[in-house]
Amino acid sequence: MFIALGSNQGDRKQHLLDASRQIEQRLGLLIKTAGVYEVPAAGFTGGDFLNTCILVHSLKNAQETLTILQHIEREMGRVPRTGDTYEDRVIDLDIVLFDDEIISTDRLQVPHPRMHERNFVMQPLVDIAYKIIHPVLSKNMVELSSSLEPLEKMVDFEIPLSRKRYPIQDLNFIAVEGNIGSGKTSLTQKLSEDFNAKQVLERFADNPFLPLFYEDKERYSFPLEMSFLADRYQQLSDDVAQQDLFKEFTIADYYVIKSLIFSKITLEKEEYSLYKRLFNMMYKELVKPDLYVYLYQTEDRLLENIKKRGRDYEKNIEASYLSQIQQGYAGFIRSQQELKVKVIDVTDLDFVNNQEDYLKVLEKILED
Repeated sequence: MFIALGSNQGDRKQHLLDASRQIEQRLGLLIKTAGVYEVPAAGFTGGDFLNTCILVHSLKNAQETLTILQHIEREMGRVPRTGDTYEDRVIDLDIVLFDDEIISTDRLQVPHPRMHERNFVMQPLVDIAYKIIHPVLSKNMVELSSSLEPLEKMVDFEIPLSRKRYPIQDLNFIAVEGNIGSGKTSLTQKLSEDFNAKQVLERFADNPFLPLFYEDKERYSFPLEMSFLADRYQQLSDDVAQQDLFKEFTIADYYVIKSLIFSKITLEKEEYSLYKRLFNMMYKELVKPDLYVYLYQTEDRLLENIKKRGRDYEKNIEASYLSQIQQGYAGFIRSQQELKVKVIDVTDLDFVNNQEDYLKVLEKILED
């Protein structure tokens, strides 16, 4: 979504910074920020405005977004208009575009009905969304702004991107691990979308032995673990070693060490001994992550998550099995000297649906 910000009262720069930070904390990360432009008040006599636009990644819908923006405005001191004319504003927050949606309700109109008439909206949009097509007018932002008076960008002030506050892209390769149902894939996908990362997701759904294993563990444990090891090795060798020029770093929802932990639980002693010899030979050849993140959740919470996602072959997973996996990872982490490991307890966090929880996880990842 693209949000326009404006202020013409008090410390205007600080108001824009405060509002953008509140948006980051409540809605989503700031993916792009436009230049800031100073323009005279339009439609009324008042102080000059500072205006800009930001691109925000969020899971909120347009109505939820509007409610949050209105709360931010009120908390920052904006008061409702007393008449039909425009007035000075501590902060003004408007949804100008929401993907390619066309919304017309009593509360909200998107695209903003007068955005194409206002250079203080269009100029910032040209900065960060020049290729975006207006879903009603069927023209891009450059075409729509061509007839408007150009504005001069401020050179000494800008709204910082979230990537500057959370420079996770400085790490070349991050591996996110955790027990079954811990949220490792959800976090990996969210981070890759927000920070332009190449994502490497485990191809567990393609493994024909997985549903069979949950039905008969004794019979299918060895072929399952061998097939997972081969696939993980191949995927990590191919996808991590080969850089994507259009992505800033790589993040995976597993690391090959997972094979050793699970196999120790599922295999017989002789099978595990053979398996470990093969694993050690393959492990030497793989790229090591700059950061290994382990998402911890209690067994009860894991069972809730597993039930919620409803995979048929997982329905008989027991807490005792999850506890064994948990202990396996704990043993690995305690003895680990080669990798930089970060353990994050996400038992009481909903980093998928709650932006504040997501930022807590980000902060934990980046802690020294």
